[in-house]
Amino acid sequence: METLMHTEFKFPGQQSYYKGKVREVYRLEGDLLVMVATDRLSAFDVVMPKGIPYKGQILNQIAQHMLQATADTVPNWLVASPDPNVSIGHACTPFKVEMVIRGYMSGHAAREYKAGKRLLCGVPMPEGMSENDAFPVPIITPATKAEEGHDEDISKEEIIAQGIVSAADYIQLEQYTRALFERGTALAKERGLILVDTKYEFGKTTDGRIVLIDEIHTPDSSRYFYAEGYAERQAAGEPQKQLSKEFVRQWLIQHGFQGLEGQQLPKITTAFTEKVSQRYIELYEQITGETFVPAPINNLHQRIEQNVLAYLEKH
Repeated sequence: METLMHTEFKFPGQQSYYKGKVREVYRLEGDLLVMVATDRLSAFDVVMPKGIPYKGQILNQIAQHMLQATADTVPNWLVASPDPNVSIGHACTPFKVEMVIRGYMSGHAAREYKAGKRLLCGVPMPEGMSENDAFPVPIITPATKAEEGHDEDISKEEIIAQGIVSAADYIQLEQYTRALFERGTALAKERGLILVDTKYEFGKTTDGRIVLIDEIHTPDSSRYFYAEGYAERQAAGEPQKQLSKEFVRQWLIQHGFQGLEGQQLPKITTAFTEKVSQRYIELYEQITGETFVPAPINNLHQRIEQNVLAYLEKH
């Protein structure tokens, strides 16, 4: 199956191009951004050599769904989505931190806790917790936004002391993060899910407004548990049934890879990529409550280019 691994468009008024781990961003004159979600899969900050069919479409459409559902809570960058893999919105200057918020002790937090740490990004984690227990109050554990390689944990105090974000702006970021997590938790509950943890990215518009940017509440940026049976599994010390990219990380760990120096990436088979694709479709339908409609994937580049150009001509 054809997958979208990279793009090299030249749009009218194009000023710059940025390639992220998964998304590619074109800045156009008029402070407009065209963001293309590719089918690349990233885990442990390493991009896998094979694409996942429909992953870009799924991520883009979940993000679009969630940006629209939270627009009354926090302003965001999105203006339009002229193609299943594309979002268009306001250009912003991104803050160089990711606002990670955790309602439960899972993933990275659980790994740190098991290693004996009780402080994460300067935030205390209570004694006596088990993996996947709920924190008494959700904790915010920011990470630096790395251009390359691993994002790194950082505390609120370090962010302000190093001048990465001003104290006043950071207060706003925290308020927005908590408001979005509360809204995301309510949306997840409607779908029989628990929003375990997630990350938000913010930027400033040219007129100085702080807005939510990038993706939101997608399986690449968030972890979900199924609510049904959560308490029973937790009481029995069993793993939780999750909807997230964690199953990819676990598969890599089982094959001896955590993105550490000297480790070899295991062979990514076609069967594995198809299995991941099916999981992403399940994620889409469970998170949005809508049936996934795959877009045509023959001539992906041509389809995307034509749809974006048609939008730009009208606007």
